[in-house]
Amino acid sequence: MPRHLKTHAVRLEFSAGTLVHSNLSGAVFVGDDLWVAGDEACGLDRLHRLAPSGREMLRYGAPANFPLAGLLDLPDAADVEADIEGLDVEDGYLWLVGSHGLKRKQPKPGRSEKDNLRRLATLCRDGNRCLLARIPLIEQHGTSTLARHTADGRQAARLRGDTAGNDLTDLLRRDAHFAPYLAIPGKDNGFDIEGLAVRGDRVLLGLRGPVLRGWAGLLELQPVEKKGTLRLAGIGLGEQRYRKHFVHLAGLGIRDLHWHGDDLYLLAGPTMVLDGAIRVYRWEDAAGALAGVADDADAVLWDASRNSMPREIMALPYGVGQDRAEALTQLPPALAPSDAPHWLVLYDAPGAARHDGDYVVFGDVLSR
Repeated sequence: MPRHLKTHAVRLEFSAGTLVHSNLSGAVFVGDDLWVAGDEACGLDRLHRLAPSGREMLRYGAPANFPLAGLLDLPDAADVEADIEGLDVEDGYLWLVGSHGLKRKQPKPGRSEKDNLRRLATLCRDGNRCLLARIPLIEQHGTSTLARHTADGRQAARLRGDTAGNDLTDLLRRDAHFAPYLAIPGKDNGFDIEGLAVRGDRVLLGLRGPVLRGWAGLLELQPVEKKGTLRLAGIGLGEQRYRKHFVHLAGLGIRDLHWHGDDLYLLAGPTMVLDGAIRVYRWEDAAGALAGVADDADAVLWDASRNSMPREIMALPYGVGQDRAEALTQLPPALAPSDAPHWLVLYDAPGAARHDGDYVVFGDVLSR
């Protein structure tokens, strides 16, 4: 399990003008490539492994951008941000998820008080934020790419929906725990998805918000493809379309998820836009625990009585208005400097010390 932090260990080089270099929120390795996502664009960026140019452990550059409009039938216009918050790879597909939350406009310097108060009262619903999708991966000649269709029959698909939401949000509008929070912006402790972990036919979504009396939520889904779209299959005897899991992370929300074998790692931080604790949790044998849930259960509270729950293993540093850890993903074993697992951590709002020019940022590496 991670116990040590090597700062500025991974150098990421982006193209001039790219939107995601300073707001990284999702990452996943595919061979010699690192795929990253941010919350102000409607696309993904692929970085390729390069020879180190300085003291960094790993260096990624030669960026390529993949607009989602060329890969998916988007619910909204191609230039409307998707607020992508999580990435994962499973069975030849790259999975992605948007925040699914409302956003509130911020006051801006130079505007009148009246104008800024109006902005602070304005809520926006961008249809592309409600994306849960998988896109076929093609690996050849040492690199990876994305395709809408592949020769072996795979095709890109997203959860059925439109600019008002999707099948998941439609169900959650009747949910006893989450329905009230769908009308609250994500950064106000409203509904906000930020973690994604895929294993077999099950998808776990980690919620940054809401946090309910200190309990963070995960949603377990079983998407299936039907007629070119993803639908939610029934889970358990009751044929509910999702299962809720509540875990206690000391009042923090989930920022990212990552499977390592049967263990689930959770990156946790504040639900609100504030400087506060960032921690890594390990849920030992979470795969076994989740598989053992009764078929008729639609919600589970994972506390000490169940003898299975996430446990804190490390606290990460954070800055004042900067350096908020947002993405956690495991380094491929071939890239790790030892046999022990290593994890890459990327940051939203990276501080000046994490920059080398305008479009180069550094991530950290966790290890035992």
